Amino acid sequence: MDKKILIINGHPNRESFNFAIANTYQKSAEASGAVVRTIHIIDLDFNPNLQFGYRKRTELEQDLQLAWEDILWADHLVWVHPVWWGGLPALMKGFIDRLFLPGMAFQYRENSLFWDKLLKGKSARIITTLDQPSWYYTLIYGSPSVNQLKKSTLQFCGISPVKVTYIGIIKTSDSIQRDKWLHKVQQLGYRQA
Repeated sequence: MDKKILIINGHPNRESFNFAIANTYQKSAEASGAVVRTIHIIDLDFNPNLQFGYRKRTELEQDLQLAWEDILWADHLVWVHPVWWGGLPALMKGFIDRLFLPGMAFQYRENSLFWDKLLKGKSARIITTLDQPSWYYTLIYGSPSVNQLKKSTLQFCGISPVKVTYIGIIKTSDSIQRDKWLHKVQQLGYRQA
């Protein structure tokens, strides 16, 4: 059976290198036989604010309902995003806040510190762009966006393994370097990794 891959692009600018990354991964994964769907979060119509936290449920807008169906459909999630101020873009964070909810992505156990991971059986790849060397981001800052998305969200909900690809330094790169990075992404897509 063909692998089902969902690409989730969190960059809000269509002219960004992140869009090129998402498109390159999609084309190469499809060429290798995967069935691929893509969500560009900027295209969705939803309120990113989890207004009441978990105290009161906010109904999902249609675009979020469809996005959640895609997440449940997928075997493998590919998250593409830039690192801004050490973290995720606000719209991407709002997308996660609104969708990865108790009863959907995880479930707290009554009178317990433990929880059930409702997204087991899925794997993920995070492709993140940086304006600093990845070793510096990891050594000096501790990779906060990766810890947030990989450990505190995806693995918390049962998604494993979650692998990470760092791309950067974006701000000083030229077209030759960007072509090399896109080739690297192309290889990930061909391997459906």
